[in-house]
Amino acid sequence: MTPTHNNTPAWLLLEDGTLFKGKSFGAKGTAGGEICFNTGMTGYQEVFTDPSYTGQVLIMNNAYVGNYGVKESDVESDSVKISALICKNVSYRYSRMVASDSLENYLVNNNIVSIYGVDTRALVQHIRSKGAMNCVISTEYSDLEHLQSALANVPDMAGLELSSQISTKEAYTLGNPLSTIRIAVLDFGVKKNILNCLTERGAYLKVFPARTTIDELIAFEPHGYFISNGPGDPASMDYAINTLKDILATNMPLFGICLGHQLLALANGISTFKMHHGHRGLNHPVKNLITGKAEITTQNHGFGVEPESVKNSDKVEITHINLNDGSIEGIRVKNLPAFSVQYHPEATPGPHDSRYLFDQFLDNIKSAMAN
Repeated sequence: MTPTHNNTPAWLLLEDGTLFKGKSFGAKGTAGGEICFNTGMTGYQEVFTDPSYTGQVLIMNNAYVGNYGVKESDVESDSVKISALICKNVSYRYSRMVASDSLENYLVNNNIVSIYGVDTRALVQHIRSKGAMNCVISTEYSDLEHLQSALANVPDMAGLELSSQISTKEAYTLGNPLSTIRIAVLDFGVKKNILNCLTERGAYLKVFPARTTIDELIAFEPHGYFISNGPGDPASMDYAINTLKDILATNMPLFGICLGHQLLALANGISTFKMHHGHRGLNHPVKNLITGKAEITTQNHGFGVEPESVKNSDKVEITHINLNDGSIEGIRVKNLPAFSVQYHPEATPGPHDSRYLFDQFLDNIKSAMAN
């Protein structure tokens, strides 16, 4: 394994005119999206393959990225989903014996433009102050005019519907067909380890495309419904909101994660909003208001549920809050076995504090089946 150090210049231009120069790592070219940052120290491959990152340029906060290479099984989807990558330092060598390749080769094979040698601490502080914005990375252009032209073609995340573009095109099944528990999964960009957490608990799943109708879902004869994570602006997804209203009308158990959480709120007349810079990382503290316990969570979202809208609702109550900023991290529908969380309880590579939520969902299904 011979490292191939790359000294090709690369440029990063933010929407507010801030310009950084660095070096290329990965594919050559020009790519853009909404810039965001992840606070996790590990799990970069799982992060890069998370469908919820579609349309986003990611800053990794860790000082070095790539030191343990990549492994075929450490993925949340079939390909890298980030639009581009920003790092402080990168490792051309990797130390993990079970790794199959280097991070650079992985990014090249997935056509991901990346830049390193950037002061990511200063960049993250800038975003925390100014807020999320579009950006563009290029190894092709160094002059401001060409960079600005490329940036002008990047769509705004607010109002952008992405889930139907990355959802499965055909329904498929997972798990034991003889299971007594059948769950219909609406795929808006579902992560593989969410599905694993359900099948490991004995459920038989049918994963449906984003624009599936309620009649198609009911034809599977499910005992419960799971509403997945995914990218984009939930308020732009009228088709999904209407489907959730139909699902709630069945009075059957429902569990939503991340985008699914936001859609459950919208289906109950509660507003969502674009966050200043979002929550992304493996280390965000959340308090369960029902048990009084705190849990360390994995998060990835740039939209949230509007607090005042929930407080004024007679349909929904808050179950979890973020201990950093007080934002809403969980809700449940009153008088229905339907709940959701904003964070990711499947949490690969970890922490696993919140996996009890999958047990709670299965318990709700078993209780409904017994009545």
